[in-house]
Amino acid sequence: MADPIRIANCSGYFGDRPSGAREMVEGGPIDVLTGDWLAELTMLILAKIQAKRPGEGYARTFVQSMEEVMGACLDRGIRVVSNAGGLDPEGCAEAVHEIAARLGLSPKIAFVRGDDLMPRIEELIRNDQLRHFETGEPIQDPGRFMTANAYLGCWGIVDALSRDADIVITGRATDAAIVCGPAAWHHGWTRTDFDELAGAVVAGHLIECSSQVTGGNYSFFQEVPNIQHLGFPFAEIAADGSAVIGKHDDGTGGLVSIGTVTSQALYEIGGPHYYGPDVTTRFDTIRLEEIAENRVRVSGVKGESPPDTLKVCMNRNGGFRNDMRVALPGLDVEAKAAVVESAFWRACPFEPGDYEQVTTRVLRTDKPDPASNEEALAVWHIAVKDPDERKVGRAFSNAVAELALSSTPGWFTIGGGPGPARAFGVYEPANVPASAVPQEVGFLGGETRVIDSIVPRVETHVEARPGPAATAPGGPTRAVPIGRVVGARSGDKGGNANLGVFVRDDAAWAWLDAFLTTERIRSLLPETARFEIDRHRFPNLRALNFVIHGILEEGVAAATRQDAQAKSLGEWLRARVVDVPEALLA
Repeated sequence: MADPIRIANCSGYFGDRPSGAREMVEGGPIDVLTGDWLAELTMLILAKIQAKRPGEGYARTFVQSMEEVMGACLDRGIRVVSNAGGLDPEGCAEAVHEIAARLGLSPKIAFVRGDDLMPRIEELIRNDQLRHFETGEPIQDPGRFMTANAYLGCWGIVDALSRDADIVITGRATDAAIVCGPAAWHHGWTRTDFDELAGAVVAGHLIECSSQVTGGNYSFFQEVPNIQHLGFPFAEIAADGSAVIGKHDDGTGGLVSIGTVTSQALYEIGGPHYYGPDVTTRFDTIRLEEIAENRVRVSGVKGESPPDTLKVCMNRNGGFRNDMRVALPGLDVEAKAAVVESAFWRACPFEPGDYEQVTTRVLRTDKPDPASNEEALAVWHIAVKDPDERKVGRAFSNAVAELALSSTPGWFTIGGGPGPARAFGVYEPANVPASAVPQEVGFLGGETRVIDSIVPRVETHVEARPGPAATAPGGPTRAVPIGRVVGARSGDKGGNANLGVFVRDDAAWAWLDAFLTTERIRSLLPETARFEIDRHRFPNLRALNFVIHGILEEGVAAATRQDAQAKSLGEWLRARVVDVPEALLA
């Protein structure tokens, strides 16, 4: 049986700390260095970069990181696996090769492609092979789309490593695949070793967002040592799929605990069935155990056959958008907002119905008896979207500016004056048959092999791990922010937001499970009230997860909410005051 493989992460998104790769290579022993550079929004960003500068549709920051650590990785036998290839994994591989040649190095560089469906999109739509991920309706009008990338699994990576690749660069592989691939290669797993693969998927999900599992964005952040500079994580994955999540003992800040691991486990998921291209991972079977300082064992994870389809990230042109913000200072905020809105529509050459979408909000950031000028300010926000750039541009923003001397007292715009319309993209998730998306594994200067994406179906029966048997405490209660008891982690999945809520002892779980219903969420977070909400239980993690459908409109690039990614949704919930049993506050 092979020893565990230690897989480190050095990036959680396109823009993460540039020194991450060097820190993970120099901070302690690792076998594989991975990095996640992609998100739905990143694919849109890369498409815009590629349109302006053909041949640059990949993450150049990855190439820069490789310049820093490539020599050390080759000297120490550290493999590198990353999805930084974006829309052009072969181009990214060539850029890394150029750096290597300049440094006098000769790594064996592989790339995995096949995820980019744009060259075949008309054929796939014509054959009814692309359907909307949520509605099941056929995708139409291929000319609308800027990107269409299937989420590939780990087996192309496994093939590349099996052929002695030192560096493997993929396109839109799943975030977990870049961890699952090295683990499957190292341990010799097969496509139907679902429990082992599921364990690696959980490990990959936990470390893919870099320092989010070592204390970043953690509700109980005051418990995190030296949070100003968090160390990045690693997963030490054993042959049975169990893993130890940790960080280097190098003096960097951070915390790996059951709390930080639970928080990240809930990030951007749905229900207990976590569907992927290689395995359906049962998040309701995860077992967490703190085994040492900054070391948490993840075990017991069960897996089932994956779907016979792959998820597809599609981005299309959404048209144009613009928005303006006007200060509403002092008294009579609601009355002032009504006057400003009425006056705006008198000044605007278009009617509300002329726009595809109009959103207005009054943001009550003001305080009673304000002690500073800033505490006296509320904000009226108007946002418009339309395919017609002319309607959304200066005709819109100038209508706001014209009110400056003829509106409510204390009027001024926030965030600058009138501006032009801005193009925006819309995220549209889809499904495609796995059989239609083979992976191509190529080596610079060598052969390219085709690896199919089909996984044999095996009937399995998985039981969820039972939760704690404790009962909720009775007795007196106290009105306090619910965050004194619960932690939360929230984020975006396309137009949906997910809100994970967890507690850290059994009695608190019994109370939370009974207390925090869907109806309670609607009451505590009124902005969610008009949306469909799913509630999922994870007793094994002492956690709940809520999926709020449509609150982010057509995704991050199109949302008009102040928090377009729902990152603050969990902290808003934690700030709400509820009656909590005093026994939980001791």
